[in-house]
Amino acid sequence: MPASRLIILGVAVAAAGGAGYVAKNMVASPPQIVVDSGPQAPAVSLQDVLVLSGDVPMGSPLEKNIAWQSWPADGINANFITRTAEPEALEKLKGSVARVAMYAGEPLRRSKLIGEGQSFMSSILPSGMRAVATAISADTSAGGFILPNDYVDVIMTRRGDASGGGATSFNTETILKNIRVLAIDQTIQEDEEGKKTRVGQTATLELTPRQAEIITVAQQMADRLTLALRAVADTQEKNLGEADYLVSGNGRRGTVRLIKSGEVSEVGARK
Repeated sequence: MPASRLIILGVAVAAAGGAGYVAKNMVASPPQIVVDSGPQAPAVSLQDVLVLSGDVPMGSPLEKNIAWQSWPADGINANFITRTAEPEALEKLKGSVARVAMYAGEPLRRSKLIGEGQSFMSSILPSGMRAVATAISADTSAGGFILPNDYVDVIMTRRGDASGGGATSFNTETILKNIRVLAIDQTIQEDEEGKKTRVGQTATLELTPRQAEIITVAQQMADRLTLALRAVADTQEKNLGEADYLVSGNGRRGTVRLIKSGEVSEVGARK
């Protein structure tokens, strides 16, 4: 057979094979049959946890800002509130008041709520501390820019003895340092984003029992008490001096007024 015919025959066979291969690939494969075996168990075990669905400021009730949310069981803390343990917690805790500010997405903890029958101020006051109110005004409180949770120094101003020319002198002294402001009037946190200020008439300060005595005496002695705002960087200072002499001296602490047989006398109250 001539070589030219062999070449033509080979080309024809190759073309036929290629056409068959293309035709095979163009044929649609039959659809796969999916068998529904019912709902599958989640790969991770979940439990419903009570979380904040909205921000709750300090001192505000929870109201509608709580909801159940599924959490991985392995990530649940013993202090979290779960639907399994307390199925009625959502309704029971709606009226609870926040001891501290809480934020959306945060798991609710009872330690951040005020206990039933407890007042708000006594709940946020640290153990061993006292809350004492003192009168303030714009010119005695940094122009109204002192806010709750700021730290201040308390300055006492008193009239001194008149000089020979009759002019009045004043004595000024810092009697307490680095004191936390718990509230201004009845506001216990700064306004939204800290942008708004309002001049209050009363500042409630967080004090030790001794500091509470000092400021009580100072309120009776002073012509004016001024709050001086401290920088954030200075609030870590400890063991700062204070006017102990106002409540103690020579082993005596304060005075007690005695009335006996119509006679009035004052004696020192020993430590």
